[in-house]
Amino acid sequence: MATIEKKSFWQQYGSLILILGGIIVGALIGAFAPSVGTTIKPIGDIFLNLLFTIVVPLVFVSIASAVGSMANMKRLGKILGSTIGTFIFTGLIAAACVLIWVNLFSPSAGTNIDMTVTEAGEAKTAAELLVSSLTVSDFSDLWDKSNMLPLIIFAIIFGFCVSACGGDESPMGKLLNNLNDIIMKFVGVIMLVAPLGLGAYFANLVATYGPEIVGDYGRSMLVYYPLCALYFIIFFPLYAFLAGGKQGVKVMFKHIFRPAITAFATQSSAATIPVNKEACDSIGVPEDVSDLVLPMGCTMHMDGSVLSSIVKIAFLYGIFDMQFTGVETYAMAIIVAILSAFVLSGAPGGGLVGEMLIVSMFNFPAEAFPIIATLGFIFDPAATCLNSSGDTIASMMVTRIVEGKDWLMKAMAAKKTEQA
Repeated sequence: MATIEKKSFWQQYGSLILILGGIIVGALIGAFAPSVGTTIKPIGDIFLNLLFTIVVPLVFVSIASAVGSMANMKRLGKILGSTIGTFIFTGLIAAACVLIWVNLFSPSAGTNIDMTVTEAGEAKTAAELLVSSLTVSDFSDLWDKSNMLPLIIFAIIFGFCVSACGGDESPMGKLLNNLNDIIMKFVGVIMLVAPLGLGAYFANLVATYGPEIVGDYGRSMLVYYPLCALYFIIFFPLYAFLAGGKQGVKVMFKHIFRPAITAFATQSSAATIPVNKEACDSIGVPEDVSDLVLPMGCTMHMDGSVLSSIVKIAFLYGIFDMQFTGVETYAMAIIVAILSAFVLSGAPGGGLVGEMLIVSMFNFPAEAFPIIATLGFIFDPAATCLNSSGDTIASMMVTRIVEGKDWLMKAMAAKKTEQA
């Protein structure tokens, strides 16, 4: 039996160091040479566009092939049920944490913002919101990355039909599996230029918006960003421990930073799916689990957005001299936070639907909309970082439920056998 070659430090962490280095250099360029930062913006746009163009086929093919190859529909139901349960579990914990936090540290204390009346647009009814979140009116709209949840539902139904018509052995099953391999190879090619692309994107970001994130909104940043850091440091290891014990925590810290940094830099859950997929494969999460959990997490697993939504609500309560207290207020905040996070798309900035939902459901005046939209921009990097990197940990938790408590040890043993 051949000896197992131990990877060097650079082989394990080289790509992460390059990506982080590119972002740091880009941020410095944006801060000290903003004209250069805006000039190199097209490089970052090209990289993001490459990621975005692969996201929709990646989501569709990975889900359809995973479901289509399942002969055991009971396993599919267990994965889907465990996924939704995990998302709700972590979302409620995030909501409880942020409610405690904003009562300890008010995000609006000492803030003085001039109100400007702005039309927030016509809010959708609950029924309209449900329909638009789950479905689209035209087949071509499925291939728009802003309609991720309808695409996921379509892919699950399509995969179920493939399974019913021959599964892996059918021509369509073989085609989907081959396409899945091709797309992952394509992702690997794109990620070769990630340090350059993310560096250029961040350089323009800092050059364009750097001055706007200080001043009246500085207090909210001092409340929100430490909260995100604490959630990452305390609860992510806890979730990983629940998923795989002490070894789960070790592999989580080994593989979580690349998705986290990519999400923070791109501010896009969709753009981070390919990186999360690589992390899950390296950890040993079964493909049928990650192929379902990651795309669903892109739209539905939004711990960071739950944190940011409640901080935004508490901020507006303070701005308009309202008391953010009471069980009814907290319950409403949790419901609105989860709903607003649920309807966010995977595109940078998350869209303004969540902000509109908060303003309309709490009956804030129209001038609250530009305030909360600004907060959305300020909070988005950290929120997306938690949302997207948390998808990898959610995949580990779902695997623990589906495969049993020894899943990680078995996965690591299988990898050693393959390398031997």
